[in-house]
Amino acid sequence: MSMRKLVLVVATLAMVMTLAACGSSGDSSGGDQKQDNKSSEKSKNEQAGSDKEKADKEKAGKKGKGAKRKKTIAEVPEDKTLGLTIPKLDKEIEGIPTGRGDDTQLLEDNAAVHLLYTGYPWQRVANVYLAGHVEGYEGTPSYKAFEGLKTLENGDEVIVNDADGKEYVYEIYEKRVVQPTDLEVLNRVPGKNIVTLQTCELVNVDENGNPDYSNTERLVVRGELKDVKS
Repeated sequence: MSMRKLVLVVATLAMVMTLAACGSSGDSSGGDQKQDNKSSEKSKNEQAGSDKEKADKEKAGKKGKGAKRKKTIAEVPEDKTLGLTIPKLDKEIEGIPTGRGDDTQLLEDNAAVHLLYTGYPWQRVANVYLAGHVEGYEGTPSYKAFEGLKTLENGDEVIVNDADGKEYVYEIYEKRVVQPTDLEVLNRVPGKNIVTLQTCELVNVDENGNPDYSNTERLVVRGELKDVKS
């Protein structure tokens, strides 16, 4: 299941956003330094007082905004390893590592992989992106790990747990097929915490009978966070 292009583009986009944020900062106070020598001392004091009051209000507003909106909804565990339970499919997957989507060995050695650069369940706004094989390789954890994903329906539950045992309960709301080059599915949904489960929709087999996922369509199933259980 090669996702090299997806991961590289996501990494690039992350870098671009960081540079844009750095470039947008600046100092807008320089214009206040020019004073009319003919202005009275009283005007200068009034101007200084007005500037200070404005600065204090802006500082208080930023502080209040940050206090109202935390970036996490639960304590961040030291161990970032995840687990996944899909009750309808009777599947329980533990020890899901985070890694690159083009790391074929990682995808073979594990039933699922949490894609690098995507979100975690304890974040307030996140797209927790988990990928696994629908067919996989017999004798490895990848074998049929995400088989049956296409039978999930809206309203079904998906549970992601962290290393501290906290459970994040998601409710399925969308299922669709996308192309490997459709980067939109990696994006966060504004104001929401979602989980995205991805596997292959069609499986091509090479001359040796091994599945080839390189140009296969992807089945994407998404759920929205509804509850957090300790």
